Amino acid sequence: MSEPSAPVRSGRPLALVTGASGGIGEELARLAARDGHDLVLVARRAERLEELAAELRRDGAEVEVVAADLESDAGQAAVEARLAEPGGRRPVDVLVNNAGFGTVGRFVDLPVEGELAQIALNVSALVRLTRAVLPRLVDAGRGGVLNVASLASFEPGPGMATYSATKAFVLSFTEAVREEVVGSGVRVCALCPGFTHTGFQERAGVRTDGLAGLAALAWQDAPEVARAGWEGFAADRAVTVPGSLNKAAAFSVRFAPRSAVRKLSARVVRQLH
Repeated sequence: MSEPSAPVRSGRPLALVTGASGGIGEELARLAARDGHDLVLVARRAERLEELAAELRRDGAEVEVVAADLESDAGQAAVEARLAEPGGRRPVDVLVNNAGFGTVGRFVDLPVEGELAQIALNVSALVRLTRAVLPRLVDAGRGGVLNVASLASFEPGPGMATYSATKAFVLSFTEAVREEVVGSGVRVCALCPGFTHTGFQERAGVRTDGLAGLAALAWQDAPEVARAGWEGFAADRAVTVPGSLNKAAAFSVRFAPRSAVRKLSARVVRQLH
C-alpha cells in the first residue's frame, strides 16, 4: 500500500472508491469530488490513480492514493485497516465498492485461478471492506456504502457463471445489510449496471461488436451509469438500475420461467465470445 499522497483536511466528507483507476469507479470518484467529498482512491495502477488525483486536486478536493491489489489478502487487509483504523488520518464517511472483474466462457473450460480471483475481488474484498467501515458509520449515524453489482445480479449467466453468481451475492448482501441498519442514518445501496463501455470488456475478453437486437441497444457509457448510481445513493435508493431497457430486463426476469431466463441469458453471453 502506498503512503497517502497528501493530508486530508477536515470539514468535508471523505469517500473511498475502489477500482478508481478507470470506468465506473473513476467516474464515481469525479462525482463524489464534485459533490463536495475528498477522496481515497484505491486500485492496482498507482500511476493512473495519481493522474486522477491530480485532476481532482485541481478541482479543490484533497486526495489520498492507495495502490492495492484487492484480489490478494494483503491488499484487502491494507484497505481494511485504512477503513477500520485511520491511524490519525480522517475516517472514511462513504465507501464505494466498485472493483470487480469477470471472465467469459464455459466454466468447465476456464482456469480455476481466474474464477477464484473473481470471488476474492467481487465478494471477499467487498465483504471485508464493508464490515471494516460499517460499525463506525452506524455509531456516527451517517455516511454509507455503495456497492456496484450488475444487471447480471438478477439472473444466472451461462458463459459467465462465476461472475453472475458473485454479483447476485453482492445484490443480496447489500439489500440484507441495508435492512439491518435501517433507521441508523446510514445508507447501504446497490448499483446494477448493464452493458457499460469500460475496461471490463478487455480484461474479460468480451467482444462488443457481435451483439444484436436489444442487447446492442442497451450499451451505456460509464459517466451516465456512474451518475445514475451516485444520484441513487444520494437519494438512498436500495437498488439503482441505469437505463430503461435494463430496468425492463431486471423487472421481467422476476416473472419469467427460470428455464427461459437461463436460455436467454446464455444466448446473450454467446454473442460476447
